[in-house]
Amino acid sequence: MNIKKGDTVKVIAGKDKGAEGKVISVLRDEDRVIVEGVNRVKKHTKVVNQGGRAGNTGGIVTAEAPIHVSNVMLVEGDGVTRIGFKREEVTKRRPDGSTYTSTRSVRVSRKTGKEI
Repeated sequence: MNIKKGDTVKVIAGKDKGAEGKVISVLRDEDRVIVEGVNRVKKHTKVVNQGGRAGNTGGIVTAEAPIHVSNVMLVEGDGVTRIGFKREEVTKRRPDGSTYTSTRSVRVSRKTGKEI
């Protein structure tokens, strides 16, 4: 999954096309993301009477529903970009103090080539 929690994304398809928002959570097993202020739905909640103040008052609650990750693109600068990955060499340190080189994967912008 290329999109992570905290990324700013733009909706490119669906009823909220053109809307921008911050990713609240990522549902990896379903390939979906929840974006702040996008795909808002109304949920009807029941009154729960459990021991005094702990009870939940019923009513209609508005919340964000998940949308498919293919319907959003990452916002970079003033436009949107696709995401690529690049292997980068890094120097790591062992607990005994010795060092070694390893590689790590970093996300890069396909438009500018810069690390995200």
